[in-house]
Amino acid sequence: MEYRNFKDVKIAEVGLGTWQLGSADWGNVNEEDAMRILQAYIDEGGNFIDTADVYGMGISESIIGKFLKTTDKKIYVATKLGRRSDGGTWPPKYTYDLLKRHAEDSLKHLDISQLFLEQLHCIPTEDMRKGEVFGHLRKLQQEGLIKHFGASVETSEEALICLEQEGLASLQIIFNLFRQHVADEVFEKAAAKGVGIIVRVPLASGLLTGKFSEDTHFAPSDHRNFNADGQSFNAGETFSGVEFKEGIRLANKIKGMLPDSRMPQWAIRWILDHPQVTTVIPGASKVPQVYGNIEASDLKPLSPEVHQNLRKLYNDEIKAKIRGHY
Repeated sequence: MEYRNFKDVKIAEVGLGTWQLGSADWGNVNEEDAMRILQAYIDEGGNFIDTADVYGMGISESIIGKFLKTTDKKIYVATKLGRRSDGGTWPPKYTYDLLKRHAEDSLKHLDISQLFLEQLHCIPTEDMRKGEVFGHLRKLQQEGLIKHFGASVETSEEALICLEQEGLASLQIIFNLFRQHVADEVFEKAAAKGVGIIVRVPLASGLLTGKFSEDTHFAPSDHRNFNADGQSFNAGETFSGVEFKEGIRLANKIKGMLPDSRMPQWAIRWILDHPQVTTVIPGASKVPQVYGNIEASDLKPLSPEVHQNLRKLYNDEIKAKIRGHY
């Protein structure tokens, strides 16, 4: 495992996303298997785990909290807030009291005294633009509830809005072989401000593993079923916004451009070849997936020629197929 700078610490360049561990939107992962996934990640040198309060409405955070009690290794946990409706309508009014209550809930679930990184969780663009919510995060930081704050965003426009905020530590954004334009629009500006880039959806919900076919079916509770066309939330969170069958066709083209058959590893390696990236956070519902994801850190960078060919395919055939706001 290689490590990259994040503020005053070094974090693993391959992190662990834990949406799956909430047993919501990906099917069920029982607690015993979740603990094995976390242990495998740490055993392989990982030290950065990303979660959110809505991943199973506290389930993912609580499992991570239990796991933290089993190890003496230094682990940096990032969580997110802003998607909870608390029984009302979404989006809520993002008051200081609401953010504090949600941050305290995450602290309770994780059973820790301070959140390493608290991130806005894809809140509405207008709330980001108003900026009041960032003031609330600064207050939480001053009070010691959080060490750093960042934002998870859907679009480059939102990323640029957030970059205007003083004290922003990180941006979490969708970036993969189906979303290459983000690097052009955001990365250099973030680097100039010392803001870390956390890459989510690196394998386009599994399309970039090369393991799916047109006959692949997903469980009713899996977002790759109920959100395949953006029916429940932004289409970009599922298959990066590309229609499933079209994504399979394009993934097969990408596979033919890579050095060998290790498609998921090379897809993550492609992301890591961008020096502005701080960490990439693929998820895992099985232990072997953890090992496969981390293998990307040991691969040599892709050649300039491969990068050029992949970008040409993106420009010519992929970008126009993206659906949803991005």
